Amino acid sequence: MVSNSSHAIEHGSSRAGRWLEARRIRAALWIATLESLVVLFSHDVTKWTVIALAVIGVIAWLGGRESRSQVVREVLWIFAASQLLAVIGVILAWIVKWALILAVVVFAVLGLVYLFLDRR
Repeated sequence: MVSNSSHAIEHGSSRAGRWLEARRIRAALWIATLESLVVLFSHDVTKWTVIALAVIGVIAWLGGRESRSQVVREVLWIFAASQLLAVIGVILAWIVKWALILAVVVFAVLGLVYLFLDRR
């Protein structure tokens, strides 16, 4: 019996590997979100820790992307992608933090100017 289905199973794939492949983007996004929140609320984990983990993740992915095990390839992809997304999140949080600080300073200066120029 010949199947006309386009869902052929790749050689060397496993059930766990296919499961990870189907969910790898969602997993990477959730891991990056949780890691960004940990960095935001923790004083022990810094942006430099996230950047170092991203470098390690990319190096690990580059070293393991030709692995025969699909599970290893998918786990390394999820690790590298989540770390790179966390770096983006940390950098955006840093930009927003400094933008808020700048806005507070600008409003304080405008308030002082208004107070000093008020001649009543």
